[in-house]
Amino acid sequence: MIRVGVIFGGESVEHEVSIITAVQAMNYINTDKYVIVPIYISKDRNWYTGENLRDMSTYKDMTEISNLAKEVTLTKCDDKFVLQKKRGLFKGIVDTIDVAFPIVHGKGVEDGSLAGYLDSLGIPYVGPKVLGASVGQDKVVQKQILAASNIPVVDYVWFYDYEYKEDEEKIINNIEKLDYPVIIKPARLGSSVGIAVANNQKELEKALDEALKYDSKIIVEKVVQNLKEVDCAIVGNYENQECSLIGEMLTDNAFLTFEDKYLGNGKGSKKTPAKNNVGGKINTAGFKIPAELPKDIEEQIYKYSKEAFRALNLSGVTRFDFLVDEKNKKVYVNEPNTIPGCLAFFFFTPKGKKYPELLDELIKSAIKEYKNDKKKVTSFESNVLSTFDGTKGAKAKMQ
Repeated sequence: MIRVGVIFGGESVEHEVSIITAVQAMNYINTDKYVIVPIYISKDRNWYTGENLRDMSTYKDMTEISNLAKEVTLTKCDDKFVLQKKRGLFKGIVDTIDVAFPIVHGKGVEDGSLAGYLDSLGIPYVGPKVLGASVGQDKVVQKQILAASNIPVVDYVWFYDYEYKEDEEKIINNIEKLDYPVIIKPARLGSSVGIAVANNQKELEKALDEALKYDSKIIVEKVVQNLKEVDCAIVGNYENQECSLIGEMLTDNAFLTFEDKYLGNGKGSKKTPAKNNVGGKINTAGFKIPAELPKDIEEQIYKYSKEAFRALNLSGVTRFDFLVDEKNKKVYVNEPNTIPGCLAFFFFTPKGKKYPELLDELIKSAIKEYKNDKKKVTSFESNVLSTFDGTKGAKAKMQ
């Protein structure tokens, strides 16, 4: 059977969210086809493996994880991808994997850092490659690419922390040209961490101070009036894409908060109360699926989902957030979630695609894409350095 290394955790403010998503996914991967190998990255960047890592109770006291799992490194040895014992005189092989399944969220892992490491090992893995992952983590670069691809985005202003410190008045003046209310976001975080809405300058300054705690790059967007927030998940690669049903966000807050999404103790919605989060299950009460939308708006969302997926070089499963101005019938792409919480499986379930089927599809697609990539020319048999004498004229000889 294929051995799937599910990688999760990492040094990120979304560390715990990653654990929830990964444990849930491991509970649904088809064990008749796959052997599940959990690989946990701690907040101090140490890697662990062991069967206990599939149990949510293991994470109640994270200081005990080193006693419940084996510390390892992921490396390549004799054409095998192995989890090797990190410490001790004899660094024996603890386990092996055939394909990696990153289920990570946030800066330092989801942003292409982990994808780059897996690429350097040459292992097949689920999800976006380095470019798609890094672009997907940066809300500013996303908008620049989407706008260049004629995909609508809201008006925005962005800046770095040093620019704000050097000329706070200039930055605030630029933001106020958008007109209040505005929404302030750390540019490279997810899960609604550090996000706030400001209706005046005092609220703006407070929100900026909070956002700057999490990121050195900040984006401020014009709030869409007559707003309906909807999401559409999409699974596939550059060649084929399948959209889920569209879901509507339900919350009494100005935007769907971290608590709404994961903790289950936020306000939720008057229409749909928040549910508790148990057994590695992510709260999905913040969505109504399918959303009630006019047919033309629905078609625009499906169209932009596929166009944005390709423009941003994505693969695997992504959930796109959309902002709909119901009065003016305008649709804006807000941002992608390249490894979404819950892997967005509940957007596909009403279409008949159950979670184990989605996970199976993602793993098989990663292996297929890996095999296709292996057919491409990545190096030359000839060695141009064979005639290099280490002295002058190297450039001329190579020509």
